[in-house]
Amino acid sequence: MTEGFDPVDFLDRAVQIESHADVTAMRECLVGTLAAAGVDPHVDDAGNTLATRGAGSPHVVLNTHIDTVSPHVAYRREDGVIHGRGACDAKGPLAALLDAFLGTDPDGGRLTLAVTPDEEVYSTGAAALDLSVLPGVEASVGDAYVVGEPTGLDVCTAAKGRFEGTITLTGTNAHAAEPASGVNAVAAAESALSAVRTFDAGRDPHPSLGPPTLTPTVVEGGKATNQVPATCAITVDRRSVPPESASGFREALASAVDDATPDPVGVAVDLTERPTPFLEAFATEADDPVVRHLADAAAEATDGDAGAVRPFTAATEASYFSPAPTVVFGPGVLADDDGPVAHADREYVRTREVERAATALSDALAALVG
Repeated sequence: MTEGFDPVDFLDRAVQIESHADVTAMRECLVGTLAAAGVDPHVDDAGNTLATRGAGSPHVVLNTHIDTVSPHVAYRREDGVIHGRGACDAKGPLAALLDAFLGTDPDGGRLTLAVTPDEEVYSTGAAALDLSVLPGVEASVGDAYVVGEPTGLDVCTAAKGRFEGTITLTGTNAHAAEPASGVNAVAAAESALSAVRTFDAGRDPHPSLGPPTLTPTVVEGGKATNQVPATCAITVDRRSVPPESASGFREALASAVDDATPDPVGVAVDLTERPTPFLEAFATEADDPVVRHLADAAAEATDGDAGAVRPFTAATEASYFSPAPTVVFGPGVLADDDGPVAHADREYVRTREVERAATALSDALAALVG
């Protein structure tokens, strides 16, 4: 661990700072910690906290987020475990990344810390991230990224994306006593849902992420119990795999539903409006240096108990940084044998795991930019 900085002490303080409604206090804690360590932090217009060391290439970027989901969960520390909102998602990973950033001497490249707000909602920070605002940095993107999330110290090289959209079916109102005089949009939902169910039939699964999923989640239609309904809306959740894009998914789904529904029914598919791009799927080759060095370092730091190369099971801002080689890594888990951990009332992280994550990151960065 870095001399003069204790990642567990930092995490202990950070978890007690509420950051679900406003990240200002947590950002001030981070900026103050960097300044106290002799690093000049920069906060950009999107609220990203950035700091950089070294020069040249490769340029490795350490990223995670400081916002948490609501509500705040009470902090407590006992028996080598820190409980509270953000303990593993993602202040535990932040503590480890910060330790590695401060402790690495990047005399063989550049190392940048980029900590974003708003990951849990629209990812406005990551979407606006431009590394060229930093002194001496010309390119807006890095050569490789390590994204801090709770992975149990495994190295995650891929994740599915998440899109959301609405299928709108349009018919014609009529009296229910004369149904043939109208066009029933709710009845057409049967064909539309069949198209949703078979949308991925025949597609080969991704080699590491498996098959994509398409799930109908909300159905709304009809205004009166004695009237043929003219509209029906079906909301769908898409978990994508490379190389599918949000726009490509929308076009393909619109075509499939249109082909499946009767001709008199109008079909439109619209992606849910948001101020930033959807989190798309990403995948990094397992033999990339950032993967190999971090997997080896994690295995060594844990005596072989971690460091497996695998996919991440949740959508992540890592997609904004791909196609640059990108991995997801950090202490803590999304869920354990007793149920959800991240985003749950029982959120926790083990302090020993935070320390091991910091060691693994430091060793990997020494190989990459040291």
